[in-house]
Amino acid sequence: MFRYPGLTLVFILTSLLLSSFESAEKPVANVPKFPYKKAGLTERQAAAHLLSRFTFGSKPGQVDEVVKIGLEKWFAQQLQANLPDPELEQKLAPYRSLKMSNEEIVYYYPQKGQILKLGMQEGVFHIDSLKNSELTKEGRIAQREKLGAYMREKGFRPQGELHNALFNQKILRATYSQNQLQEILTSFWFNHFNVSLTNKNCDLYLTSYERDVIRPNVLGKFETILLATAKSPAMLAYLDNFKSVAEKQSLTPEQKKRQERQQLMLEARLTQDTALQQKQLAQKIKTVKRGAGLNENYAREIMELHTLGVDGGYTQQDVTQAARILTGWTINPEMNHFNLKKPASEQNPDRAALLAKQGSVQEGDFFFAANKHDQGPKVVLGTNFPANGGYEEGLRLINLLAHHPSTAKFISRKLAIRFVNDTPPQSLIDKMAKTFREKDGDIKEVLLTMVTAPEFWSKEALREKTKSPFELAISSVRSLNADIQDPAPLNAWITKMGERIYYYQAPTGFPDKGAYWINTGSLLNRMNFGLALASQKIKGISFDLVALNQNREPESAEAALLTYSQFLLPERNLEATIKRLTPTLTDPSFGQKVDAAANKKPVAMQNETREQEDEMMIEMQEKKGQDGKKNQKKDPAMPMNPKALKGTNTPMLAQVVGIIIGSPEFQRR
Repeated sequence: MFRYPGLTLVFILTSLLLSSFESAEKPVANVPKFPYKKAGLTERQAAAHLLSRFTFGSKPGQVDEVVKIGLEKWFAQQLQANLPDPELEQKLAPYRSLKMSNEEIVYYYPQKGQILKLGMQEGVFHIDSLKNSELTKEGRIAQREKLGAYMREKGFRPQGELHNALFNQKILRATYSQNQLQEILTSFWFNHFNVSLTNKNCDLYLTSYERDVIRPNVLGKFETILLATAKSPAMLAYLDNFKSVAEKQSLTPEQKKRQERQQLMLEARLTQDTALQQKQLAQKIKTVKRGAGLNENYAREIMELHTLGVDGGYTQQDVTQAARILTGWTINPEMNHFNLKKPASEQNPDRAALLAKQGSVQEGDFFFAANKHDQGPKVVLGTNFPANGGYEEGLRLINLLAHHPSTAKFISRKLAIRFVNDTPPQSLIDKMAKTFREKDGDIKEVLLTMVTAPEFWSKEALREKTKSPFELAISSVRSLNADIQDPAPLNAWITKMGERIYYYQAPTGFPDKGAYWINTGSLLNRMNFGLALASQKIKGISFDLVALNQNREPESAEAALLTYSQFLLPERNLEATIKRLTPTLTDPSFGQKVDAAANKKPVAMQNETREQEDEMMIEMQEKKGQDGKKNQKKDPAMPMNPKALKGTNTPMLAQVVGIIIGSPEFQRR
């Protein structure tokens, strides 16, 4: 039993943190009948379970909709991922960067240092005037104004605008999209093939990465999405493969000649350039002379994290050999992240033919530089790759990894963890892996195998997943049928609760297990979020609580607790939840106590088990119930006055709904 001095009172509800959420899908081929009846579930309970797994949270009345459509047909529709989304499109319309190519984004959203360098090259800025330490306050203001005017003249935009559009569209898509399974899988595969805004080599590429590489491929063949990520500028930059080239000793005579010619051309330019350009070129010449060499980062992660898994049967030698195969896989030099060259993708029409003649390949933002590729023979996982394989041997490697038996097991396990529970049964993983192998890595078929298996519907799967902060926030606004006018304040709360979207630095991506998200500080923040949302203290979000109940006002706080628990927790057994939450209704200062505890409790403890959390909650509930009775005596006029519930979002009704959202049952899905 865990005890947290000074927090017992607050933790009644704080430990109430693991709830449910519903999921929906779309029509495809023939979907076999789901075996939920054998698990003892009614059709409505099964619909609620589907919604909890395959959407970001059920909306009011959605269980009825799924039952009416038919569970199998609804799931088939979600697998098709082609339902119209006019409301979402309208919400996304103001964000112009969402439709820009990488090339356009690189040009229009440069880093400040790049702008200043360009300005110096054009004589707009001078290096002495840019030394902040030597500027007066008035000089710094004048410099900012001059920089702003220069940016407007060039059409440059601040990178914060680009990043905010990325955050906002994720929240809007998760909230409004009718193609919920596609958005769930977009988050899943982005996390699996993680790249991060913390990496300044790849940050400008994330918009296109999610839009063009991840989302269109989430329900296709695994090899397709694996290859798409391997060739994307975001991944090439994030894991440094864009600078991985053959070691000097492995270069062919022709490659050495090309490198020497490149060095001579650079040196010839030195006499023609400005002092700043000469300095940059000198560094480039030094790099060419030294030779960047082999980089194994991506080769290691494509095996350990993207395909085979850490125990997938590969060795360090396999990593090195795979890295050699992937030398020369880089970013199209026509789209340089660090050069402010106007988008000109239509230039050099004969370039493709010239590149093909040299053995190089250009496909959109991807470029295979034949002169930087290791042409020697390699062996990976016992498979021979003969010398002079060029670009094609990289494709062979991707195919080998995508179809390896270890990959089938690893991907099936990760999908089962996401959609079933944190420790899925091996029997289910084996079924999914078998389908993965037999159906050529078809993700739709693997999901069908999972959802038609008895294990998916067992009591060990029901409400056994813990929502991440993002899932909690989105499921909350969906369950309230809320309208989001400005996603930024909601994103601030998601960050406060511990999930800074697009900012997870490690290539592993966010962990997909409840223990990572649940600690004493996060429980308090989640409760605070529920109370803030329900009382409409989060700007940019609006809803009508009374309208959810067909404009009927509950007669008491207890009645409101039962009514709104049924809305927010459809098809759940609410007896224990109602019993645990009822004492909090009598405390008028409950929200302030949660806030005070959150402000002084360090976010240090982590990895409490589900049982420990529930024990903590029960223990503190007893104490909280006693405190609630004391408060009721001190202020007998405070509670359960029906008149206190008048209006669409009264304080009492807001507290009831906030307490439900902050409860453990709502935190489970």
